[in-house]
Amino acid sequence: MDDRLEKLSEKAKTLPKAPGVYLMKDAKGLVIYVGKSASLRDRVGSYFQASTKLEHKKIGLLDHVVDFEVIQTDSEVEALLAENRLIKDIQPKYNARLLDDKTFPYLMITLDEDYPGVFVTRQPRQKGVKLYGPFTSVYSLKEAVTLLQKAFKFRTCYLDIREDDDKRRFFRPCLLYPIKQCTAPCAAKVDKERYREDIKRLIAFLDGNKKSVLSQMEREMIEASKDLNFEKAARLRDEIKALTALGQRGAKGEQEFWQPEAFIVNPKEGLAALGQMLGLAEPPRIVEGIDIAHLQGDEMVGSKVCFIDGMPFKDGYRRYKIRHGQGNNDYLSIQEVVDRRYREAGSNNELFPDVILIDGGLGQLHAALDVFKSMDVKPPMVISLAKKEELVYVQDKSEPLKLPRNHLGLKLLQYVRDEAHRFAQHYHHILRRKSQLEEDVKKGRRPPAARKKKSPQEKKAEYEASLPKAADDDLLLKAPGPESPHSTHISLPILGSGELPDAAEPEELLDAEGAE
Repeated sequence: MDDRLEKLSEKAKTLPKAPGVYLMKDAKGLVIYVGKSASLRDRVGSYFQASTKLEHKKIGLLDHVVDFEVIQTDSEVEALLAENRLIKDIQPKYNARLLDDKTFPYLMITLDEDYPGVFVTRQPRQKGVKLYGPFTSVYSLKEAVTLLQKAFKFRTCYLDIREDDDKRRFFRPCLLYPIKQCTAPCAAKVDKERYREDIKRLIAFLDGNKKSVLSQMEREMIEASKDLNFEKAARLRDEIKALTALGQRGAKGEQEFWQPEAFIVNPKEGLAALGQMLGLAEPPRIVEGIDIAHLQGDEMVGSKVCFIDGMPFKDGYRRYKIRHGQGNNDYLSIQEVVDRRYREAGSNNELFPDVILIDGGLGQLHAALDVFKSMDVKPPMVISLAKKEELVYVQDKSEPLKLPRNHLGLKLLQYVRDEAHRFAQHYHHILRRKSQLEEDVKKGRRPPAARKKKSPQEKKAEYEASLPKAADDDLLLKAPGPESPHSTHISLPILGSGELPDAAEPEELLDAEGAE
């Protein structure tokens, strides 16, 4: 193992045994791989062991990694959601999945139908339905739906089933009915009231009132075990386990434009907790976050993200190319971004946001406050959030706030901080790629030309050119034309005969078969 990997291995040993996301970087500071883990120390450290064998898609990764960065989260669910967002934005070289716009799956119940259906979908409707999600695994969700059907016997088909349709009684239900996983409303095997009672029980279970449902299943499991019906007891045990796992999901707020891929806390609850934590008279509505990104002082950029009512307002995002030219100076960079962003607000030409969040510790907060002191109008609240310890530094307070990891206000601040970090990193990578391209052009290098897509005529010409020459024409069929159908066989033997005639043509063989 070379010195580079040994240093990375030692750095990995300092990481916490906590869930999070890790970003592998090359010598140019570009992120080339993003991954998640339930234990950052164990997962990141495993990359730099001599016995490590990477999967095919990651071959060559360790040859280019010179550094890594981690973002710690509170749960594996949050780590997966953060990984999804980062991969979509950065598009690292060695990530082979999540590069498209695929979103997480939801569980959708169509309440506006006479007999509501239960569906797994990635494009949920907004009206007339009840949504649950997002879930972290579509496979686990579908498996859980199958088990839920055994308990609540709902339909998952897309049939248009109406109570006033008398022809339903002639309809033949699918196999889910005889195996007792559906009450077959399609065939009028259950009335509307009874079916909707099952749906109400399902919703009660998914809404969190699952203790009564689970306790009933547990009683049935114990009774089955006492009756020596171990197969039924084992089945109930597996169902209880799967149903319990459904709790590991993001709780969706009521807002229409809520973004599940990044935020798994109800925004209203997060804002209320944030306002209480900061001692505000009412929950804040507008929160802005500021972050700085660079690589050893090169391509230094700043970002400003805006959240309204706890959700990202993308039209309010801004990015700044740092101009001070004094290298790696985080404090000066923050002051420049703060001055450029809030110059008009400080002159009373626009309103300040309710809360301004600076990514960093006490030093970064003081750097921002120094700029605000020179303004005629002061912002209502400026705070900073330090990584690792996740301490919240508040203006005019000497001691930071140390909040529990599950505090909703802290989780909202983490969301804003991470989004500002992601947006800054995205701009930084754009400038790095542009700078690298300019260096390559100066050195006379050119990017590889895109391969021209061949036309059907060119493909046909290449194919004909690859055919054997005229010397072997007696062994081949003629090229397909209007006079004969195309065939991939040179000739077919006639049943009951020996060898084919030496000079037999396909047309002659067909004529001979027709004559018989």
